[in-house]
Amino acid sequence: MNRSKDLDIIAPDDPILETTEPTNIFTKEPSKDFPKKNHPPKKEEKPQTNQKIYDILGHTKSPFSAFLVNPKIFDFTERQDKEVVILAVRSHWIVNLKWIFIAILMLFVPNIVDMLDTLKSLPNSYQFILHLFWYLFTFIYAFEKFLDWYFDVYILTNKRLVDIKFNILINKHFAEADIGVIQDVSSSVRGVLGTFFNFGTVLVQTASEINQIIFKNVPNPERIIKAIQELRNAPNCSPKGGEL
Repeated sequence: MNRSKDLDIIAPDDPILETTEPTNIFTKEPSKDFPKKNHPPKKEEKPQTNQKIYDILGHTKSPFSAFLVNPKIFDFTERQDKEVVILAVRSHWIVNLKWIFIAILMLFVPNIVDMLDTLKSLPNSYQFILHLFWYLFTFIYAFEKFLDWYFDVYILTNKRLVDIKFNILINKHFAEADIGVIQDVSSSVRGVLGTFFNFGTVLVQTASEINQIIFKNVPNPERIIKAIQELRNAPNCSPKGGEL
Protein backbone atom coordinates (compact mmCIF):
# COMPACT_ATOMS: atom_id res chain seq x y z
CA MET A 1 0.00 0.00 0.00
CA ASN A 2 1.46 3.34 -1.06
CA ARG A 3 1.63 5.90 1.73
CA SER A 4 2.16 9.59 1.31
CA LYS A 5 5.56 10.83 2.42
CA ASP A 6 4.19 14.21 3.28
CA LEU A 7 2.26 14.13 6.54
CA ASP A 8 0.29 17.19 5.46
CA ILE A 9 -1.12 15.30 2.47
CA ILE A 10 -3.55 12.42 2.86
CA ALA A 11 -3.09 9.53 0.51
CA PRO A 12 -6.15 8.43 -1.47
CA ASP A 13 -6.25 5.09 0.33
CA ASP A 14 -6.02 6.59 3.82
CA PRO A 15 -9.32 6.51 5.74
CA ILE A 16 -10.61 9.91 6.79
CA LEU A 17 -11.83 10.30 10.35
CA GLU A 18 -14.66 12.78 10.61
CA THR A 19 -14.67 14.11 14.14
CA THR A 20 -14.89 17.45 15.82
CA GLU A 21 -12.60 16.32 18.61
CA PRO A 22 -8.76 16.27 18.46
CA THR A 23 -7.53 12.86 17.27
CA ASN A 24 -4.41 10.94 18.16
CA ILE A 25 -2.60 10.48 14.79
CA PHE A 26 -1.17 7.13 15.84
CA THR A 27 -4.29 5.44 17.19
CA LYS A 28 -6.81 7.58 15.28
CA GLU A 29 -8.95 7.73 18.42
CA PRO A 30 -10.36 10.87 20.02
CA SER A 31 -7.97 12.40 22.49
CA LYS A 32 -8.81 11.72 26.13
CA ASP A 33 -7.52 15.14 27.11
CA PHE A 34 -10.17 16.89 25.06
CA PRO A 35 -12.70 18.46 27.43
CA LYS A 36 -16.23 17.40 26.66
CA LYS A 37 -18.90 20.04 26.48
CA ASN A 38 -21.29 19.90 29.39
CA HIS A 39 -24.71 20.97 28.27
CA PRO A 40 -26.76 22.54 31.06
CA PRO A 41 -29.83 20.49 32.04
CA LYS A 42 -33.08 21.71 30.65
CA LYS A 43 -35.12 23.60 33.16
CA GLU A 44 -38.55 22.23 33.88
CA GLU A 45 -41.24 24.54 32.66
CA LYS A 46 -43.35 25.81 35.52
CA PRO A 47 -47.11 25.92 35.09
CA GLN A 48 -48.24 29.26 33.73
CA THR A 49 -49.95 31.43 36.29
CA ASN A 50 -51.44 34.86 36.16
CA GLN A 51 -49.18 37.20 38.09
CA LYS A 52 -51.98 39.74 38.37
CA ILE A 53 -53.95 37.35 40.56
CA TYR A 54 -51.07 36.91 42.99
CA ASP A 55 -50.61 40.68 43.07
CA ILE A 56 -54.26 41.00 44.03
CA LEU A 57 -54.23 38.28 46.69
CA GLY A 58 -50.85 39.05 48.25
CA HIS A 59 -48.72 36.47 50.07
CA THR A 60 -49.09 34.23 53.12
CA LYS A 61 -46.57 31.94 54.82
CA SER A 62 -48.22 30.23 57.80
CA PRO A 63 -50.02 26.93 56.99
CA PHE A 64 -52.50 27.76 59.77
CA SER A 65 -53.54 30.98 58.09
CA ALA A 66 -57.14 31.36 56.97
CA PHE A 67 -55.95 32.89 53.68
CA LEU A 68 -53.37 30.71 51.88
CA VAL A 69 -52.07 32.15 48.61
CA ASN A 70 -50.27 29.71 46.30
CA PRO A 71 -49.82 27.16 49.12
CA LYS A 72 -46.86 24.82 48.68
CA ILE A 73 -47.87 22.11 51.15
CA PHE A 74 -51.62 22.20 50.55
CA ASP A 75 -53.30 19.64 48.32
CA PHE A 76 -56.60 17.78 47.94
CA THR A 77 -57.36 14.33 46.58
CA GLU A 78 -59.70 15.54 43.81
CA ARG A 79 -57.09 17.80 42.21
CA GLN A 80 -56.79 17.26 38.46
CA ASP A 81 -53.66 17.03 36.31
CA LYS A 82 -51.99 20.39 35.69
CA GLU A 83 -54.39 22.02 38.14
CA VAL A 84 -52.74 24.72 40.24
CA VAL A 85 -54.10 25.74 43.63
CA ILE A 86 -54.10 29.53 43.60
CA LEU A 87 -55.93 30.15 46.87
CA ALA A 88 -57.12 28.03 49.79
CA VAL A 89 -59.27 29.95 52.25
CA ARG A 90 -60.87 28.98 55.56
CA SER A 91 -63.35 30.81 57.73
CA HIS A 92 -61.85 33.80 59.53
CA TRP A 93 -60.10 32.85 62.77
CA ILE A 94 -62.46 35.03 64.78
CA VAL A 95 -65.30 32.53 64.24
CA ASN A 96 -63.34 30.17 66.51
CA LEU A 97 -63.74 32.45 69.52
CA LYS A 98 -67.15 30.99 70.33
CA TRP A 99 -66.02 27.39 70.81
CA ILE A 100 -62.75 28.52 72.42
CA PHE A 101 -64.74 30.44 75.02
CA ILE A 102 -67.00 27.41 75.62
CA ALA A 103 -63.96 25.13 76.02
CA ILE A 104 -62.44 27.49 78.60
CA LEU A 105 -65.68 27.49 80.59
CA MET A 106 -65.77 23.70 80.47
CA LEU A 107 -62.34 23.58 82.09
CA PHE A 108 -63.73 25.32 85.19
CA VAL A 109 -66.73 23.00 85.59
CA PRO A 110 -64.90 20.50 87.88
CA ASN A 111 -63.81 23.35 90.17
CA ILE A 112 -67.37 24.64 90.37
CA VAL A 113 -68.65 21.14 91.16
CA ASP A 114 -66.06 20.79 93.94
CA MET A 115 -67.10 24.11 95.42
CA LEU A 116 -70.73 22.97 95.55
CA ASP A 117 -69.75 19.66 97.17
CA THR A 118 -71.90 17.82 94.65
CA LEU A 119 -69.56 14.81 94.49
CA LYS A 120 -68.47 14.90 98.13
CA SER A 121 -70.24 11.62 98.89
CA LEU A 122 -68.12 9.76 96.31
CA PRO A 123 -64.65 8.39 97.10
CA ASN A 124 -61.71 10.52 96.03
CA SER A 125 -60.66 7.97 93.41
CA TYR A 126 -64.09 8.18 91.75
CA GLN A 127 -63.96 11.97 91.80
CA PHE A 128 -60.54 11.88 90.17
CA ILE A 129 -61.79 9.56 87.41
CA LEU A 130 -64.83 11.77 86.75
CA HIS A 131 -62.63 14.85 86.53
CA LEU A 132 -60.27 13.05 84.18
CA PHE A 133 -63.11 12.01 81.87
CA TRP A 134 -64.47 15.54 81.87
CA TYR A 135 -61.12 17.05 80.89
CA LEU A 136 -60.75 14.42 78.18
CA PHE A 137 -64.22 15.25 76.86
CA THR A 138 -63.31 18.96 76.85
CA PHE A 139 -60.14 18.26 74.88
CA ILE A 140 -62.01 16.14 72.32
CA TYR A 141 -64.63 18.86 71.91
CA ALA A 142 -62.03 21.59 71.30
CA PHE A 143 -59.89 19.41 69.04
CA GLU A 144 -62.86 18.40 66.89
CA LYS A 145 -63.89 22.05 66.48
CA PHE A 146 -60.36 22.97 65.44
CA LEU A 147 -60.19 20.17 62.86
CA ASP A 148 -63.55 21.21 61.44
CA TRP A 149 -62.23 24.73 60.96
CA TYR A 150 -58.89 23.54 59.57
CA PHE A 151 -60.23 21.07 56.98
CA ASP A 152 -63.31 23.02 55.84
CA VAL A 153 -61.76 24.94 52.96
CA TYR A 154 -62.76 26.86 49.88
CA ILE A 155 -60.30 26.43 47.02
CA LEU A 156 -59.66 28.56 43.95
CA THR A 157 -57.61 26.88 41.22
CA ASN A 158 -56.74 27.81 37.65
CA LYS A 159 -59.67 25.63 36.51
CA ARG A 160 -62.47 25.74 39.07
CA LEU A 161 -63.89 26.62 42.48
CA VAL A 162 -64.02 23.87 45.10
CA ASP A 163 -65.93 23.71 48.38
CA ILE A 164 -64.86 20.98 50.84
CA LYS A 165 -66.61 20.49 54.18
CA PHE A 166 -66.36 17.79 56.83
CA ASN A 167 -69.00 16.91 59.40
CA ILE A 168 -67.34 15.53 62.56
CA LEU A 169 -64.55 14.30 60.22
CA ILE A 170 -66.81 11.47 59.04
CA ASN A 171 -69.09 12.89 56.35
CA LYS A 172 -67.47 14.84 53.53
CA HIS A 173 -69.23 17.38 51.33
CA PHE A 174 -67.60 18.23 47.99
CA ALA A 175 -68.88 20.81 45.51
CA GLU A 176 -67.21 22.33 42.46
CA ALA A 177 -67.84 24.70 39.58
CA ASP A 178 -65.64 25.40 36.57
CA ILE A 179 -64.40 28.94 36.11
CA GLY A 180 -66.06 29.15 32.71
CA VAL A 181 -69.60 28.59 34.07
CA ILE A 182 -69.46 31.35 36.69
CA GLN A 183 -72.13 33.94 35.95
CA ASP A 184 -71.95 36.38 38.84
CA VAL A 185 -69.87 36.99 41.97
CA SER A 186 -70.89 39.14 44.92
CA SER A 187 -69.89 39.65 48.55
CA SER A 188 -71.38 40.96 51.76
CA VAL A 189 -69.73 42.15 54.98
CA ARG A 190 -72.00 42.48 57.99
CA GLY A 191 -71.65 43.69 61.54
CA VAL A 192 -68.97 45.56 63.41
CA LEU A 193 -66.65 42.56 63.64
CA GLY A 194 -66.95 41.81 59.92
CA THR A 195 -66.16 45.41 59.02
CA PHE A 196 -63.32 45.76 61.52
CA PHE A 197 -61.63 42.42 60.73
CA ASN A 198 -62.55 42.46 57.02
CA PHE A 199 -64.35 39.15 56.64
CA GLY A 200 -67.67 38.26 55.07
CA THR A 201 -69.49 36.03 52.60
CA VAL A 202 -68.73 35.52 48.91
CA LEU A 203 -71.63 34.29 46.76
CA VAL A 204 -70.80 32.71 43.40
CA GLN A 205 -73.65 32.11 40.94
CA THR A 206 -72.98 29.43 38.32
CA ALA A 207 -74.67 27.86 35.30
CA SER A 208 -73.81 24.31 36.39
CA GLU A 209 -75.80 21.74 38.34
CA ILE A 210 -74.76 23.50 41.54
CA ASN A 211 -76.42 26.89 41.21
CA GLN A 212 -74.25 28.65 43.76
CA ILE A 213 -71.18 28.22 45.91
CA ILE A 214 -71.02 30.22 49.13
CA PHE A 215 -67.78 31.11 50.89
CA LYS A 216 -68.91 31.87 54.46
CA ASN A 217 -67.04 34.14 56.88
CA VAL A 218 -63.92 34.28 54.69
CA PRO A 219 -61.25 36.98 55.07
CA ASN A 220 -60.64 39.54 52.32
CA PRO A 221 -63.83 38.89 50.32
CA GLU A 222 -63.09 41.73 47.88
CA ARG A 223 -59.72 40.20 46.96
CA ILE A 224 -61.38 36.85 46.31
CA ILE A 225 -63.92 38.47 43.98
CA LYS A 226 -61.20 40.29 42.03
CA ALA A 227 -59.19 37.08 41.66
CA ILE A 228 -62.23 35.16 40.37
CA GLN A 229 -63.05 37.93 37.91
CA GLU A 230 -59.46 37.94 36.69
CA LEU A 231 -59.70 34.21 36.03
CA ARG A 232 -63.01 34.65 34.20
CA ASN A 233 -61.49 37.30 31.96
CA ALA A 234 -58.51 35.12 31.03
CA PRO A 235 -58.37 34.71 27.21
CA ASN A 236 -58.11 30.91 27.40
CA CYS A 237 -60.92 30.47 29.93
CA SER A 238 -63.50 27.98 28.65
CA PRO A 239 -66.75 26.53 30.05
CA LYS A 240 -64.87 23.35 30.90
CA GLY A 241 -62.25 25.18 32.92
CA GLY A 242 -59.34 26.79 31.17
CA GLU A 243 -55.69 26.92 32.10
CA LEU A 244 -53.76 30.07 32.77
